[in-house]
Amino acid sequence: MKKIINVLQKKICQKNPPIWIMRQAGRYLPEYRETRVKIDNFLDLCYNPKLACEVTLQPLRRFDFDAGIIFSDILVIPDALGIKVNFKKNHGPKLAEFSLENDLKKLDIKKINNHLQPVFEAINLTKSKLANDKALIGFAGAPWTLASYIVEQGGSKNFEKVRQSALQNPQNFSQLIEILTLSVIEFLSKQIEAGVDIVKIFDSWAGVLPPAELEKWVIAPAQKIVKNLQEKFPHIPVIYFPKNIGINYENFYKTVKPNCLAIDQNITPTWANEVLQKKHQAIIQGNLDNFLLAFGTKEQITYEVNKILQSFKNQPFIFNLGHGILPATPIENVELLLELVRK
Repeated sequence: MKKIINVLQKKICQKNPPIWIMRQAGRYLPEYRETRVKIDNFLDLCYNPKLACEVTLQPLRRFDFDAGIIFSDILVIPDALGIKVNFKKNHGPKLAEFSLENDLKKLDIKKINNHLQPVFEAINLTKSKLANDKALIGFAGAPWTLASYIVEQGGSKNFEKVRQSALQNPQNFSQLIEILTLSVIEFLSKQIEAGVDIVKIFDSWAGVLPPAELEKWVIAPAQKIVKNLQEKFPHIPVIYFPKNIGINYENFYKTVKPNCLAIDQNITPTWANEVLQKKHQAIIQGNLDNFLLAFGTKEQITYEVNKILQSFKNQPFIFNLGHGILPATPIENVELLLELVRK
């Protein structure tokens, strides 16, 4: 199978679509759990080039995916900017307190290169060990999602603090988004220089915003990021994942024009094919339900995988999940998925 990058660059439609899965280096793999148990702080794993390389390669050894995604985390950007990030087991990330009024000037984009040097070293090391027919994907969190973690000081159920800040303090919030936008550009540029073949931007919380705010805090920064990267690195495809934005995927794609649009599992493949692929010639990545892969029967998984393959046939397409693979996913279900896609 040709490298996934060729599909993106030349829009070649292959008999079997390339496949990788989000969070493919993770807790569903016994070899990952063996590596992870040795590390107390999750970021220490992300900042260890040898271990990050090892974890990146683990799913490729077991499943022979068409691409690896460098093992890291979207929160390394706020950590590099000076907002301390800690991961506690069973509690998720906890970020240091941050004030929009008082702390914006403390954020320093210049720190990204030095602070995240271990990520770039991991990319270089992984690239040296990766087979020539495999692509390496670098990634970053999108500005809105990073801002959400910063303002909320971690994850959130209703995003009350960040939405309130965006509405009541738009000037300072806009400055934060701009700092994060420039940080994403810098971080991904350095990843490309280190050797990744493709970059992906995750806007995990884009779906909490109504259209007007989506335009301001998600689409406008995305357009700036994609335009900058495509101009600087025209040979590097950019995948964007504005999760859970529904029918706004169409406006997002028309405005931002990423090389590939990743869609979540709440979008029907039929709609994506008719509106995004046929109408706008978008290259799609997606979108099998991660819960189905984890808990579905063999018959249910087979039915849904075949439906997705049928919907996107004869169009450039990358098979993936609609969100990250769940830790409870059985290995045999992933093996079934690969068998179905490559049959």
